[in-house]
Formats: sequence, C-alpha cells, structure tokens
Amino acid sequence: MTAGLALPSGMALAQEAMPTAESPLPTLMPRDALARAAQADPAIAGSDARARAAEAGVRQADVRTNPRLGVAVENLPTIGGGGLIDRTEVRVTYSQDLERGGDRVARTGRARSEADLVAAEARVKRLDRLEQAQMAYVDVLVAEAELDVARQRLALAERVQAETARRVAAARDPLFAGSRAEAELVQAQIDLDQAETRLRVARIALAKFWDGTVDFSIPSDLLYDTSASRGSVGEIAQADLRVFDARRDLAAADAAVQRAAAIPNATVDVGLRHDWDTGGVGLLVGGSIPLQRYDRNQGAIDRAEALAAAATADRNAFRLEKDREVARLQVEISSGASEARRLREDALPLAERAVQEVEAGFARGGFSYGDVVAAHRALIDLRLRLVQVLSKLHRDVARRDRLTGAHDPLILQSEARR
Repeated sequence: MTAGLALPSGMALAQEAMPTAESPLPTLMPRDALARAAQADPAIAGSDARARAAEAGVRQADVRTNPRLGVAVENLPTIGGGGLIDRTEVRVTYSQDLERGGDRVARTGRARSEADLVAAEARVKRLDRLEQAQMAYVDVLVAEAELDVARQRLALAERVQAETARRVAAARDPLFAGSRAEAELVQAQIDLDQAETRLRVARIALAKFWDGTVDFSIPSDLLYDTSASRGSVGEIAQADLRVFDARRDLAAADAAVQRAAAIPNATVDVGLRHDWDTGGVGLLVGGSIPLQRYDRNQGAIDRAEALAAAATADRNAFRLEKDREVARLQVEISSGASEARRLREDALPLAERAVQEVEAGFARGGFSYGDVVAAHRALIDLRLRLVQVLSKLHRDVARRDRLTGAHDPLILQSEARR
C-alpha cells in the first residue's frame, strides 16, 4: 500500500510505503543506503559521455597532419597578347608537414592527461554525492529521535493536564492552572505534528538519492551508536589527490607540447611543372622551415612549467589542510561520544528521577504546577541536547568518511555492476 505525500517543491511525486503487520518495511542500513545512492547516481551518464569525449580527443591527437595538394598556373596571356595557352606553365605540388619536435607524441600525451583529469574529477563528484547521501541518512535518524522526544513531551503534558484537571475539579488549584496545562498539551501536540512532518520530509529526501520510493525503515538506535569514534582514521582520499596529480600531469604535458612547438616543423614539396609552349614536363622539389629569429616559444614553455610546479604545490597544501581537518574532526567525534555517554548515563537518569519525584509531590499537593513544568522542560532539554550532540557526531563522521575516501569501494562495486 502506498500513499502520496502532499509536500511542496516536487516532493509530491515521492511515494512512501506504509508498513503493515503482515509486511513490515525492510531495514535499510547505512551501507545499503549508500550502495543504492552509488548505483543510482544520475551523473553517471554525463561522466561516461565526458570520458568518451576524452578518449575521442586522444584518438584525434594521435593523427598525423594531412598533406596538401596545390595547383598553380603562371604566365596567363593578357588581352590581345596571343593564344590562351601560349607560354602558360602549370604546376601541381604535393606538400607534407614534417613534425620535427615530437608534436604528435606531445599532443597525445596531453590528451591522455585531459582524460585522466576527467576521470579523477568524476570520481570526486561521486564521493561528494555519497557524503550527501550519508548526511541525508543522518537527517532521518535525527528526525526519528526528535519525533521520539516529541512523543515523550506529549506523554508528560497529558499526565500533567490530567492531574491538573483533577486538582482544579477538587478546587485545590485555580482555573487558570488548568488552562495553562491545556495550552502546554496543545503545544506538545503541535510539536509532535511538526516532528512527524520533518521525519516524512527527511525520509523522502533520502529516498530521492535512488528511485524516490520510501520502502524502508531505519533502526532508530543507530543514532546512539558511537562506535565510529573508536575507529582508525585512514589517509586522505586518493580520489582527491588524483585530481591534483592529473592537473600536474596535464600542466607537464602542456609544457611538453610547448617545447615541441619550439622546434619548427619543416614542409616538403614535390610536384610537376608543365610548359604548354614547349610541351616539357619538369620535376619540382622544394621545402620550407620557419626561422626562429624572434619567437622561440620560450614564454609559453615557462608558463606551462610554472603551472606544473603550482599544481604540485597545490596538492601539498591541500593534503596538509585536509590532514588538519581530519584531525580536528576526530577530536570532535571523540568529544561528542564522551558527552553523549555522560548525558545518557548520568544526566538523563537524574532528570527522569526528578520528574518522577516532582510529579509525585504535585499529586500530593507538595509542589506547584510551575515546578512540574520546570522539571519536564529540564528533561526534554536534556533529551534534545543528546540528539543535537549525536547529530553533530554523525555528521562529523560523514565528513571524515568523505575526506578519507571511506566509500570509494562502493563506487568501484557500482562500476563493476554496470
């Protein structure tokens, strides 16, 4: 059974499967979600087309220059100067450029470097998309946790409203106390409705990374799993470094092209000359080569070599910057895991006990309505604080996974299945 969700911004097209007692929705683990996102990446078609274009560029660069065929007619008669073909000479020449500096090899090398850069940039974009999918998975976990907190708040508000109504009926509390309890109950219901909407939107946003059908359930206890804080940290993603390597190689290939262009190409001409006056035919052999009197292409060579050095420096700077970011993330992940553990094991049990004690005292007339509300808010604030801490922890893990290329094997698997 499916039901459309009337949501704006194109989300009305998404379908959310409703679980039943006979057919519960299958569980979607993080790796399964990322595998779906990797397999259904809409940018694959564009990346494949760019790769084919780059390979076509390699084939084109490896082609020799075309020869030229020339025809020239000399000594055409003037008006009144005799016959049409008297003393006319016709020359037919065949010319071929000779690439002396290795231009063809240099061109082909540059085209291959361009193809490598296209492939490297495509891999980085796919990793970026998997990071977004992992963030979307975290959004669902957080939305489910916030919905659970909203339900707990509603349950607390219902208990207080019922007890306050009993006290007002017994004339132990004024009428406005009952009105305040009812207002708190309405606000709790509104918060619950908003939390349910946020969860629906988060689930649809995650499903949009493949076919848009919300045919899964996510274990809510995964939000409280902080085992990622104890995992080993890998090196910076090779996919990112390969982009800089490809840029460096492309700049080096540009330098090779410019050095080849600094050696002038020669042109060889072979042909025949026919004299219509005498009927003689002669062989023509010639050639030409530019004189490097002014332009030796040195500026272009220096520019390409400087860009290659800049690409190497950029790679080193990028690696140092990302190493620092990974180190910072690891510290924040460990700190978040420690804070979450203390909130769950120390702060929340105390706040829950305080609520129980205040509610019991309120029922006996020992505490006011304000005391009960303060205890409830303290408990809800702690639970929301726990959700916020865990949300940041898992987002930091997603960012760390992106920087270290943790999901690169999923891309390789999706490519192998294509």
